[in-house]
Amino acid sequence: MSKILVIDDERSIRNTLKEVLEYEDHEVAVAVDGMDGLAQFAAGKFDLVLCDIKMPGMDGVEVLEKIMEQQPDTAVVMISGHGTVDNAVESIKKGAFDFIQKPLDLNRLLITVKNAMDRQHLVTQTKVLKRKVSKTLDMIGESPAMQRVREMIDRVAPTEARVLITGRNGTGKELVARWLHEKSSRASGPFVEVNCAAIPSELIESELFGHEKGSFTSAYKDRRGKFELAIGGTLFLDEIGDMSLSAQAKVLRALQENKITRVGSDKEIKVDVRILAATNKDLKEEIAKKNFREDLYHRLSVILIDVPSLNERLEDIPLLVEHFNGLICDEYGTARKTFTPEAIQALQQINWTGNIRQLHNVVERLIILCGDTITGEDVQRYAQPIAS
Repeated sequence: MSKILVIDDERSIRNTLKEVLEYEDHEVAVAVDGMDGLAQFAAGKFDLVLCDIKMPGMDGVEVLEKIMEQQPDTAVVMISGHGTVDNAVESIKKGAFDFIQKPLDLNRLLITVKNAMDRQHLVTQTKVLKRKVSKTLDMIGESPAMQRVREMIDRVAPTEARVLITGRNGTGKELVARWLHEKSSRASGPFVEVNCAAIPSELIESELFGHEKGSFTSAYKDRRGKFELAIGGTLFLDEIGDMSLSAQAKVLRALQENKITRVGSDKEIKVDVRILAATNKDLKEEIAKKNFREDLYHRLSVILIDVPSLNERLEDIPLLVEHFNGLICDEYGTARKTFTPEAIQALQQINWTGNIRQLHNVVERLIILCGDTITGEDVQRYAQPIAS
């Protein structure tokens, strides 16, 4: 149910609006003037404010200005009498969502209220998504190993240097790549990720460089590749150690010349892209096995950032558990759980072969299966996958 505040010095208008809006299942509060309206607005949380412009004492435009100072995302609809259209237009410039004229057209009123509520819903959704994104990008941990990673990101991000990010599965290599992008001069540009291990070798070149219509059986139309999509931004080549030698050769050429050629085309396309790469493999061993090009390795590894495993930063587990506890409980819409000191100690004694990803899964499992307080016994019982 939406909560609406009506501010108008005319009792008949207040009563009419209250009756109509309550009939539409809105909760409605009324105020007799600007001062009363601001007092009620400060005391309650309203989704929409309907405010008359011409009122004794404090007029509606001044009320609007004060509401915008307090809650700039609030939808405010101004009610304009005859001869006050100029004031209504002024109020729109100062942040009002819309204005309606007296005498009130109830159909126009209900449409305006619906549109304002739809706008508020979108604003709320955007805020939630932004919070989720910001939480997802949090780099949690105060251990010396994580401090070194942060320091390296801060020093390297503003440059155009290529970075090779190494570390075991689940350590957070993608997170490092995203922070390198977010702290760079390319932050307003696209961040394009390619998981080289997830794309069949026969399709990787089309994925990276695009293709022309008819260049192969399923090429029904022209397609831009990831290099083109990342122009002006960052291209993150994840699990690059799994890339085919043929694709490696073309990536090397793209890095040398800042140009690419679509599959099935002779036309060269200039690409302004910063390359970040990541792998869980020892690329020097892969070079020795002839699985990875040494010249490409040296092109990619201008800067090396090694992301520590969770076993190398056990002191960060309390902070990570607190972070995941909030993130998961917020997503499920439940109250946060309490992890006892014994539970934290039990978690620190586990061999985290799956690293941060494994810890997240274990915390989620504990939140789902345990009570409000999670104990050391709970961790011992549920930390490992449950047998069927």
